[in-house]
Formats: sequence, C-alpha cells, structure tokens
Amino acid sequence: MFQTFNIHHVGFLLQCTSLTVLLSAIALVGGGIGGALIAMMRLSRYAWLRWIAQAYIYVVQGTPLLVLLFIAYFGIADLGFDLPAIFAAGIGFTLYASAFLGEIWRGAIQSINKGQWEAAFVLALDWRHTMTDVIIPQALRVAIPPTIGFTVQVVKNTALASIVGFVELTRAGQIVAGATFQPMRVYLTVAAIYFVVCSILSYASRRLERRLKQQTT
Repeated sequence: MFQTFNIHHVGFLLQCTSLTVLLSAIALVGGGIGGALIAMMRLSRYAWLRWIAQAYIYVVQGTPLLVLLFIAYFGIADLGFDLPAIFAAGIGFTLYASAFLGEIWRGAIQSINKGQWEAAFVLALDWRHTMTDVIIPQALRVAIPPTIGFTVQVVKNTALASIVGFVELTRAGQIVAGATFQPMRVYLTVAAIYFVVCSILSYASRRLERRLKQQTT
C-alpha cells in the first residue's frame, strides 16, 4: 500500500541531507589537503614532483567520478576491509576533489603578478614566508569563486554515492518516491533542498569575497 507524501518524508529527506553535507565536508577537507599538496608539487622546482602531480591530475580528471567510487569501494573490499559506505565514498570523492582543487589553487597562485615574487626576493624572504605572507593571501581572493563553484558541484555529485550503498539526499528521494508513488512531489522537494544548500554556499562565498576585498583596499 502506497503512502501519501507528508512531513515525515520531508524530515527523512532533511536527515539524509545532513549525510550529503557530511560527505561533501569529507571530500572538501580531504581534497583540500590533497589539493594543497598537488598544487605545491605542480609548482615545485623538481621536475619529478611536477610530473607525478601532472600524471595524477591527468588520470583523475580523465576518469569518471562514478568509476573512482567503484575503485574505492571494491578496492577496500579486495584489501579485506569491511568499511561503511561513507568511507569508500569519502575516499573516492577525496581523490576526485584533490585533482580539481590542486589545479584551481595552482592557477590562483600562478596568477599573482611576477612583481610580487620579485619583491619577496628583494626582501630576502625564504620560500615559506614568501608563500604564507605574500602570495597565498593574494591568491586566496582569486581562488574563492572557483573553489566555491567546485564545492557546489561536489554537493550535487554526492548523488552518485548511492551507487556504493550510501543513502544521501538523492537516494533518500528514490526511497520516498518508491514508497509514496509521488515522484514529482518528492523530486521537487529534493531539488529545493539542493537549491537551498547550494544557495547558502554561494551567498557565503560572496560575503567572504567582499570581506577580502575590503581588507585589501
């Protein structure tokens, strides 16, 4: 017997939205760490480090995210580990985010005027202080819009995690639609939730961007 779509179903969707946000956070924290490492390797003076980073980016960006999730999920199983689906999904999304964030941040760093690097050299700053005190604060302002844009894509792409058994917002929508036989209402609600989450991210990005502009003017 089919149920009528009601507030309890909406509550279930919101509960699973928190899992979508959690998976997105895992992807962005892990991908942020990996992306920073990839960006630094791409900018390294050592050719072999640049080659490894370029190869990683080439492979990951050339592989569908769905395939990365399968590799992470079945790879963990082949190693003899029985981990919850969120860990497999988190690994897959971390690999995915590392490649894209690494390129975004590398581009932001390289966009800084060459004169800034030369000024740091004249001031006898070492590489670490040049990056932390001169380059990164300026690159941050350049990197925020594409980083937030990629974050929005990660939130929406979490829908693919259902393929490895992770019940996030889209999978929850499928479950509710199957129980209520009212797919239009269910998926409109799912779309509205995604819209709200992504709109909050975009609003926060604009606020942060304006604040950084005020600090540098």
